[in-house]
Amino acid sequence: MSDLLKIEGLRIALEGGGPEVVRGVDLAIREGETMCLVGESGSGKSLSALATMGLLPRNLEIRGGSIRLEGEEMLTASTRRMRALRATAMSMIFQEPMTALNPVARVGAQIDEVLKAHTDMDPGARRDRTLAMMDAVHLPDPERLFSSFPHQISGGQRQRIMIAMALILRPRLLIADEPTTALDVTTQKQILGLIRELREEQGTAVLFITHDMGVVAEIADDVTVLKLGEVMETQPVEQLLRRPRTEYARQLLASVPNAIPRPPRPATDASTVLAVQDLRKVYTSSTLFGRKRENTAAKDVTFDLKRGRTLGIVGESGSGKSTVARCIVRLIDPTSGSIRIAGSEIATLSQSAVKPHRRRVQIVFQDPMRSLNPRLEVGESIIEGPTNFGTPKAEAMERAKELLELVGLPRSAVDRFPHQFSGGQRQRIAIARALAMDPDLLVADEAVSALDVSVQAQVLELFAEIQKRLGVALLFITHDLRVAAQICDEVMVMQRGEVVEHGPAARVLAEPEHPYTQSLIEAAPGRHWDFAAFRPVAEAPAAAARGG
Repeated sequence: MSDLLKIEGLRIALEGGGPEVVRGVDLAIREGETMCLVGESGSGKSLSALATMGLLPRNLEIRGGSIRLEGEEMLTASTRRMRALRATAMSMIFQEPMTALNPVARVGAQIDEVLKAHTDMDPGARRDRTLAMMDAVHLPDPERLFSSFPHQISGGQRQRIMIAMALILRPRLLIADEPTTALDVTTQKQILGLIRELREEQGTAVLFITHDMGVVAEIADDVTVLKLGEVMETQPVEQLLRRPRTEYARQLLASVPNAIPRPPRPATDASTVLAVQDLRKVYTSSTLFGRKRENTAAKDVTFDLKRGRTLGIVGESGSGKSTVARCIVRLIDPTSGSIRIAGSEIATLSQSAVKPHRRRVQIVFQDPMRSLNPRLEVGESIIEGPTNFGTPKAEAMERAKELLELVGLPRSAVDRFPHQFSGGQRQRIAIARALAMDPDLLVADEAVSALDVSVQAQVLELFAEIQKRLGVALLFITHDLRVAAQICDEVMVMQRGEVVEHGPAARVLAEPEHPYTQSLIEAAPGRHWDFAAFRPVAEAPAAAARGG
């Protein structure tokens, strides 16, 4: 079978004689097959995909190589020809559908726009085709969703809309750039199943970019590993997972968190940092005719967290995880219930009265680039909190330098701006900024979900080191059960705003009692693989018995 997409010697560099960021990439995908492109941030994965689509940023130029789609050279194709090929011969799904979709256009109209631009179908036929495609990607109630705006539907549904747009003209090549990174495990399983189903039905070739080795194990036929713009190795997925050829691939696999929960840590301090009792959050809205509509985002949530311990909150999107976290930090006001931080009740305080307590609890968000001020030097961002609470600037800056060293960055980083750091380094800066307040409680809301596996492993080790040295309690919000298994002492599972299971991580994740928890574990991609040992989990006991 001939190659549908063939990339040879692709070289991409910063314009004006700048350095090469993609250096001689070769890969080939056949009809109906999935090639996974893996590697750390900055390895050239997305740039190779954007070059194939003719969508490289203007500050980058192609220095050499070839990209052929069904034998046709893409690098010499005219702008008009590339525009015609997009959606008809090749399409791309981006990581964040909320930024790729037009927020002021209804989703049905956005899918229809593809048909309108590339076919001569009449409006009625386009609507029928759009609704059929929405049904094909398993969207509930296509007629209703057709008239919805992007903000009115869930993240998983928005990603399905993007897939519908990408596949409605049945392209021969589908490029998926981290399409499941920010999705919970059940939605992730559905999206992966959908891509596999459409690939089998339509014979579409898939170039799937990801840093999640669990996803690789689920969906790939072949895997190409990139590092700093160069191909390290290309192998069939089974061979790569069992016998990686290069040290870099072995390091990537070894960085994947193990799904087996870590042994429980002994409690060294019995003092309670956080006590939550019957926490409830209800959102109220009004319909067009003035009727009240209530949505209970968190219902009767109760738990304690002791000093130096980690409690993980897991569940699907919309389960109430982040709502609970934001109530605890008082970014939103709880409807009722009690929140006690180091013995002080903060649930009923006004926003002005809660200010003195804010230094006791700090939060680290998923995207540090959005939480760090791009116009402030790193040092200024870190000292902003302490100086607002009266710490002299010189003293706060010296503490900022110490914290940067604690999180593995040089003291000189205080004089640089956020854009001068990688994603993993920015997350370390966000952690340093949170620690600058000497908090009793640190809340991490999906703080590692967007990081590649090696950086993710480093940040998880950093959290463990911080707890060991400072004794801070950690509330860890995540949809990644592998991460929860490695960092959490206890796990609380939420579904539709309610706690359905709560207990030691070793028990909840290894022997779940509630059907919902069981379904989450069942949905986790690559759950049968022990990546650090490069073998299926089912083989591990036998291998151990043989001394393997």
